[in-house]
Amino acid sequence: MSFPGKLIALDVGLARIGVATCDPLGIAVRPLAVVHRGSRQEDFDRLVAFTGEEEAEAVVVGLPLSMDGSESEQTKMTRTWALRLARALRTARKEPLPVIFWDERLSSFAAQELMADDPKRAQSLGEDAYAAAVILRSYLDARKRGEDERWGRIELPKK
Repeated sequence: MSFPGKLIALDVGLARIGVATCDPLGIAVRPLAVVHRGSRQEDFDRLVAFTGEEEAEAVVVGLPLSMDGSESEQTKMTRTWALRLARALRTARKEPLPVIFWDERLSSFAAQELMADDPKRAQSLGEDAYAAAVILRSYLDARKRGEDERWGRIELPKK
């Protein structure tokens, strides 16, 4: 299965956004940064910069589903936020960038396990970046298994 190239993954929270990336083949995933939330425009400017610096071909956004897999108010808020991000990316980059939703359940727990393996780096980056890496790894592994993007994606038309 071919991969779209480098990806950026986001673990979106109310106070922080974890950011992770991968190589163009989807083999190596690494936590990248934590964005401490400011205004929506400041957040989007920072995320647009990351997509450019990392030459991202798409953005994977962690979707906060309930433990039973159902969608909650937080899920709806994340979907709305991601649509606004997709619009901001299209405006800033002069072309749309796909935004893919992926299940983030238990990503924080898995992130803590990863952080225990590299405590010095983990302390400098923070749990949110590692949670984004867990989301991205899960997405890439599912793609390798041929799984569908069952939580949807945003594909805006060119303006």
